[in-house]
Amino acid sequence: MEEKKFDKNSIIGFGLIFLIVMWMMYNSQKTAQKEQAEKAKQAQIDKLNKAKQVPAKEVSKVVVDSTVSDTVKMQKLEGALGNFAYSATLPSAKEATTVLENDLVKLTVSNKGGYVTEAVLKKYEKFAKGSGQLVELIKNNNANFNLALQTKDNRVLNTKDLFFEPTFKQVGENKVLSMKLKTGPSTYLEYNYTLKPNDYMVDFDLRSQGLSSALNTSKETNLEWDLKTYRNEKSVSYENQNAEIYFQYGDEKIDYVGQGKDKEETPENASFIAYKQHFFSTILLTNTPFKTSKIQSSTLVNDVKVDTVFTKEFKTKAPLAFNSKGELDYKMNWYFGPTDYKVLNSYEGKNLDKVIPLGWGIFGWINRLIFIPLFGFLGGFMTYGLAIIIFTILIKIAMSPITFKSFLSQAKMKVLRPDIAEISEKIKDPVKRQQETMKLYSKAGVNPMAGCIPALIQMPFLMASFRFFPSAFELRQQPFLWADDLSSFDQIFKLPFNIPLYGDHVSLFPILAAIAIFFYMKMTSGDNQMAQPQQEGMPDMTKMMKMMIYISPIMMLIFFNSYGSGLSLYNFMSNLITIGIMLVIKKYFIDSDKIHAQIQENKTKPVKEGKFQKKLREAMEQAEEQKAKGKK
Repeated sequence: MEEKKFDKNSIIGFGLIFLIVMWMMYNSQKTAQKEQAEKAKQAQIDKLNKAKQVPAKEVSKVVVDSTVSDTVKMQKLEGALGNFAYSATLPSAKEATTVLENDLVKLTVSNKGGYVTEAVLKKYEKFAKGSGQLVELIKNNNANFNLALQTKDNRVLNTKDLFFEPTFKQVGENKVLSMKLKTGPSTYLEYNYTLKPNDYMVDFDLRSQGLSSALNTSKETNLEWDLKTYRNEKSVSYENQNAEIYFQYGDEKIDYVGQGKDKEETPENASFIAYKQHFFSTILLTNTPFKTSKIQSSTLVNDVKVDTVFTKEFKTKAPLAFNSKGELDYKMNWYFGPTDYKVLNSYEGKNLDKVIPLGWGIFGWINRLIFIPLFGFLGGFMTYGLAIIIFTILIKIAMSPITFKSFLSQAKMKVLRPDIAEISEKIKDPVKRQQETMKLYSKAGVNPMAGCIPALIQMPFLMASFRFFPSAFELRQQPFLWADDLSSFDQIFKLPFNIPLYGDHVSLFPILAAIAIFFYMKMTSGDNQMAQPQQEGMPDMTKMMKMMIYISPIMMLIFFNSYGSGLSLYNFMSNLITIGIMLVIKKYFIDSDKIHAQIQENKTKPVKEGKFQKKLREAMEQAEEQKAKGKK
């Protein structure tokens, strides 16, 4: 068999085929690269066209080691920040801080953002006296203060991400810190802080100079202020209940946002916004009210066992308008300090004391005109626990004439009870029975409402106390007997479990208050039952009063167990003193025999019918006539 061999022509043919294939692959790759380049070029053109059509895009943080001599990096900065790239080229464009400090507060202001990143109150400790931990309103990035600047080249720059240049100086006793976000040597946005000695208030001037050419002044600049409030008290739930946003708007009207998740208000012409943390507040005030604003509050305490660091999250957004020269110019103030009535009230004309919830109408008047001055006077020369006791005694002594009239009315009604029962037995018709009963009251000179009126007069004082004691800053961390803090609960025993509504501890003052109110209601309900006979068609008040004797102490135990012990002490002393006054009045001032004799004598005298009694009698007679006509 003849062996097959590759001849010369076959070799040449294979070589040509190889060269043709390689040439085709090269041209194909070159064409693909050209098409890809054209697609990338078109995509870039489309992106630029799209950027011209969309609104201003927010510029993210720029991380560049800026140096004036480095042309490439300067170009990157200008590409990201526009005119504000100048601020990133200064030596101050780094993570650094400046401290403003007096005897009361220590404020740390950051180069980045130009705002306060730490606020420490030097006179107050958190949680408990002797804890060694000062109250810190701002720390560890729990707060933000930002202006969203809209530039003429369609950017949105956030001041919180940009670097300000600090300049510190002492002007007399005042410490002044100027923070400037610069676009050039003499054009900038400035935050100017002035801290005076022994003052919680900081003057804060926000202004711009020469920025009308860089900013879009046809649109307002949004001010954004956020704060997550740190827990500072022993009870996180009680502190959370009293943490609130208050604001003044319009013609010095005061309002609040409310408790719960995602609460919101949109006041117009707001002149101050207060982030209140029960006993401490961070407040922003402005001489030029914010035309509009959006204020939000959200609770961060969903589980008291887990959520123990923060209480609330507060947010404010308010547009700042440019003046006629195209510049920002706002005179403002920051307050970092206690929610103390005396301190807040010392800032005349600012109404800051209104952030303390002393109650509306008559309740607020009683607190401001009576409770605060009297309690402040007593606390000036005695312990606050003893001041509560003396304060309660004085209030009860002042109320004793009203208490006496109430008991006297009950005693008169008690004497008349047999006569009223006799009328009820003889006359079955409800209208006629009521007429005869009213005649008896009139002849005896007894007003059945006289017992209710004194109770109604005392009610505003009781309600005022429920506002006063939880807001009394003086009670914070003040000990008395077994209570180490009259502004918080007085725990005597820690429970190994949690009882819904009650808590995981036992407080003693609420127990004493519950016992006192039980005996007080036992005494008063007994007299009322004897004084007031059951009326046909009316609810059985005897049964209702019997129920209340037990319900009221139980409610006292449940709801006051986690409340401030100062309020529980006041209620305990109030009921105890009232019981004592009742016993004294009954023993030495009310004689049932004399009252009975006086009533019998009054029955023989001619009765002058009052206007109210006349109208009531005429109404009953008309009802009787209508009833008689209906029967016909």
